[in-house]
Amino acid sequence: MAETFKGVQDFVDESGAAVDVTPAYTALWDLVDELRVKVEKRFAVTRDPSTERFEDYRGDDGQGGGPRGTIRGYSGPEIDWMIHSWIANPTASFTNIHLTIWLGPQVKVPHFGLAFGTFPAVWCYLDSVPRSDLMVDLEHLDTYYEPVNEEHLDVRARPGLNAFVSRGLYVRQSLSETAHCFSCDDVDLALTTVRDLAHRHLDRWLKWVDEAAPTDPAERPALAARDEAIRRNVAERDPANVMGVRYFGEEMTADLVRTLWGGDRVLPRP
Repeated sequence: MAETFKGVQDFVDESGAAVDVTPAYTALWDLVDELRVKVEKRFAVTRDPSTERFEDYRGDDGQGGGPRGTIRGYSGPEIDWMIHSWIANPTASFTNIHLTIWLGPQVKVPHFGLAFGTFPAVWCYLDSVPRSDLMVDLEHLDTYYEPVNEEHLDVRARPGLNAFVSRGLYVRQSLSETAHCFSCDDVDLALTTVRDLAHRHLDRWLKWVDEAAPTDPAERPALAARDEAIRRNVAERDPANVMGVRYFGEEMTADLVRTLWGGDRVLPRP
């Protein structure tokens, strides 16, 4: 697997404004919606009212079109914060889709991380966000990361995929050593690969949740505080926020980022 070190905005700028990625974006959105349905069959979730203002937000290209997006945030008895969102300007190369699920502190299963997009190559991020220091918590490492190590190495060895190395130090720090983070210029190869990995990633994660032992109630406040701090840091330090500023301006982008991590949530945390 080759490596790339450019930022998303660099790829978009180099592609020119005429690259229409609508077919790839539609396929990725349909895939994420399949995953969302699986999640909502397993968990009871309610949409947080703070996200309703971003059901259909948009910029303007001067012709009634341009970039648009949706943010839907949910919580429930087992889910602290789930984001199902997209931001897209598909006729001009850039799209980004998220399905991220942050569990409550009642279990210590890793959180579910997923993001897909185009710039215009298809981009994939899949990870199990750690709930502890894996250098010390060997039980967590052996239970949730060792079993997927071979899959990670297999994907890293596949031709046609390019490892996406973020220029942001915090982003690189946030990835587990079994994260999938790559781009692919071959749309058919990318979609086939992503579909397989995403469904296996979610099915495995759901099984982990079902089999997890409850955490000690005394440990839950600290775990919940750690979860929220990481979620906020990831949202605020995402280098791709520059695309939000480009499309929607500084003020709206700040509101979008705060909504993504749950800074204005109304529903209580589990």
